[in-house]
Amino acid sequence: MSKPKYKRILLKLSGEALAGPQGFGINIDIIQQIAGDLKAAYDLGVQMGIVIGGGNIFRGVAASTAGMDRASSDYMGMLATSINALALQDAMEKSGMPTRVLSAIEMAQIAEPYIRRRAVRHLEKGRVVVFAAGTGNPFFTTDTAAALRGMEINAEVLLKATNVDGTYDKDPNKYSDAVKYQTLSHRDALTKGLKVMDSTAFSLCMDNKLPIITFKLMDKGNILRILNGEQIGTLIS
Repeated sequence: MSKPKYKRILLKLSGEALAGPQGFGINIDIIQQIAGDLKAAYDLGVQMGIVIGGGNIFRGVAASTAGMDRASSDYMGMLATSINALALQDAMEKSGMPTRVLSAIEMAQIAEPYIRRRAVRHLEKGRVVVFAAGTGNPFFTTDTAAALRGMEINAEVLLKATNVDGTYDKDPNKYSDAVKYQTLSHRDALTKGLKVMDSTAFSLCMDNKLPIITFKLMDKGNILRILNGEQIGTLIS
């Protein structure tokens, strides 16, 4: 078996990815496909932390623009990420991966509280760790949570799963002349205002030298290809 390029990774999944074509809720076929891809990575011996969004159930920012209190709507979004985390845990354990959900908001009956040392210990013991409830604070996105958790667990790379095959200068779904970047610096991603992650997440990764790889989630086997050293998507470092 080939040695993986990365020993410990942080994977950022959007909630929308779990919805599939219907655009809301949780698509069981999609979540099983994701679990299958993660199992291939797990079998390589890679330690995996996962941060998951909640946009398939509730988007705090969208609710706040419609007039809801921003803090309240963000907390509702955190609860949505917890639902997704439990669904992902179920699919992963059915695929043969021991999985723990750690929540930034205490929910003793369904998840362990997030404690950095506990998360690292789970990883060292070969368990996949799913981080729920973002950072536990309103006004921060799950992208920022992914950057934060990635640094806290000493991940070697942040894998940002998207619905396109990398980072472009503009939305390739809207513009046929969009240009894909193969490599990019954190600073360029910030100054160009690229929307693949928010500016707080980019700044955190830049300040702490955490590389980001953006790639298309639904291309089966992409995670394994990245771990085997293939150039998939866009490297931001």
